[in-house]
Amino acid sequence: MSDLFQDYSEAAGRSGAYDEMFAPGHVARRSYGQVAGALQALSLADVTARADSMARTFLDRGVTFDYAGEERPFPLDIVPRVIPADEWTVLERGVAQRVRALESFLDDVYGKMAVVSDGVIPRQLVTTSAHFHRQVHGFEPAGGVRVHVSGIDVVRDAAGTFRVLEDNVRVPSGVSYVLENRRAMAKGLPEAFGQQLIRPVEEYPRRLLSALRKTAPSGVDDPTVVVLTPGVFNSAYFEHTLLAGLMGVELVEGRDLICRGNRVYMRTTAGEQRVDVIYKRIDDEFLDPLQFRSDSMLGCPGLVNAARAGGVTIANAVGNGVADDKLVYSYVPDLIRYYLSEEPVIANVDTFRLEEKEAREHVLDRLDELVVKPVDGSGGKGLVIGPDASREELDALRQRIVADPRGWIAQPVLQLSTVPTLSGDRFGPRHVDLRPFAVNDGDDVWVLPGGLTRVALKEGSLIVNSSQGGGSKDTWVLADSPQVPVEAIPRPAVTVRDRVSVWPVESNWRDSQKEQQQQQQQVSKTQEVAANA
Repeated sequence: MSDLFQDYSEAAGRSGAYDEMFAPGHVARRSYGQVAGALQALSLADVTARADSMARTFLDRGVTFDYAGEERPFPLDIVPRVIPADEWTVLERGVAQRVRALESFLDDVYGKMAVVSDGVIPRQLVTTSAHFHRQVHGFEPAGGVRVHVSGIDVVRDAAGTFRVLEDNVRVPSGVSYVLENRRAMAKGLPEAFGQQLIRPVEEYPRRLLSALRKTAPSGVDDPTVVVLTPGVFNSAYFEHTLLAGLMGVELVEGRDLICRGNRVYMRTTAGEQRVDVIYKRIDDEFLDPLQFRSDSMLGCPGLVNAARAGGVTIANAVGNGVADDKLVYSYVPDLIRYYLSEEPVIANVDTFRLEEKEAREHVLDRLDELVVKPVDGSGGKGLVIGPDASREELDALRQRIVADPRGWIAQPVLQLSTVPTLSGDRFGPRHVDLRPFAVNDGDDVWVLPGGLTRVALKEGSLIVNSSQGGGSKDTWVLADSPQVPVEAIPRPAVTVRDRVSVWPVESNWRDSQKEQQQQQQQVSKTQEVAANA
């Protein structure tokens, strides 16, 4: 192995984590054979040049994120995360199972609440959640789907077992980085990329558009879909523009919309045009000033009433945040058994419910050994890792738990799995998680093969969130056989709108797919020539 991996084995041993690339004894796992071979042939100068090139490409294409008030290119490491086909089959099944259970749960808690009357969960668990919105109680969404898009965060523990860390069915973000990472890695490490059957990710925008159109209000033959963004100052604005462009739909802000007679219209240069489906990228609290925050300028008055009347589909549905509550998360295995009559495919991380007296006392005695999280936190905010916290931080945390036990959960410190990551002049083990994205059209839950692998760039850190200084890796799901080309999948008809799409990247997306196919074909020809020589 290259000198770039000098001392890697020793560092990986210190972390005590499961290493995705190397088995004990510093032997590359079978799924990483091509990656290891390609990296072995590279010098530090080669790797650094390629990493710099990928960063410049991201900056040029606007693939950035907001970190401490500064726009930066999203860090993409040159070593991909590789998942064998058999492992992905389990993950895919487990994510889809979880989405189906959460879909049933949301439909139930905003309706009959049978899950409460049957004693599966306590009523106050739902009613005290900050994101349970009574404004949509009794509401049945047009199209019958509440969780159109989800991001289920998964980690691998020290034993190598996958576990679900949290659910994101409100406004899950990050899929744009999945698409852009693949484009960059096709050029960043072509030696390994072209020698394996890697499942493509470019199908996502088409799947998403198809699901959104399928769940439009009844009686609409050619639904108009829009992406609703808070605007250019939102940290995920790049993603909003990318998805709107790839789907060929309009990117709108709240000021572009108007509600009349429980219908939604967008203002265009040709006059008002009816909108049938809104893919919202705004938190519920800012969506409709008549129902939520009256000072919000991001949404549009009347959207909730229009949705209640069946005049428009809002994806994801208003009120989904109750399923993101980390205390509700602790009950999801029970919800799977209750709604689906199945055992969970992927287990939760062990979780202490601090509103329960016995669990609270146990945790308060071991604060310095556990991870404590606010139930409505996101992006790693508010999380306290006991072993890394000062006495003052633990004392302050203790007071907050005692004052509001419903607002916190606790979990053991998981040594998330590691993947080699470039740091300075060599590779070091860095902790990663995985966010697979799923699209639900009401009949089927399709899981994007791969998802966003986030990596903690600081040695020993368990915080992978980009808002806290984390980066990402391209996620390669290996295929057992050649996949159906994206072009062979039926594309839903899209009417050309009066307004110009804001991100003309359809040709770039097709170029990326063609580049992968060409590279794989070139490698096959090279291998054939070598074999006949």
